[in-house]
Amino acid sequence: MKFKRQRSQEVGVDLTPLIDVVFLLLIFFMVSTTFTRESHLKVDLPEANGEAAKTEVKQLDVVINAEGQYVVNDRTLINNQRATLQRAIEELAAGDTSLPFIITADARTPHEYVVRAMDIAGKLGFARLSITTERIGDER
Repeated sequence: MKFKRQRSQEVGVDLTPLIDVVFLLLIFFMVSTTFTRESHLKVDLPEANGEAAKTEVKQLDVVINAEGQYVVNDRTLINNQRATLQRAIEELAAGDTSLPFIITADARTPHEYVVRAMDIAGKLGFARLSITTERIGDER
């Protein structure tokens, strides 16, 4: 029997997958990098002499203490019922629902009273609702 000798193939490393991976990494880093353009312009702002005009910003401030008592724009309400709060807000807003509506509540106020004020503000159509908080570093 005569067997043909098979040719031995050269042993080598195929670089095609390695190049593919390097290009994919390059594309990934190019896409995920954020480029910021900082322009440094010197701007001379105008100066004005005189007193600042006092503009009264009308807003609705609802303050709720730990017992659930409401104070609307420095007016203490006679009770903490939903109808009383709604009447006070309607009276002070006079139909202007574009006013900022700010709720300030004591840290120990039951959640029910804060949600009640938010619910009434939503039902009356106020869209600019804010809840005030105290910064963590400001505690005494």
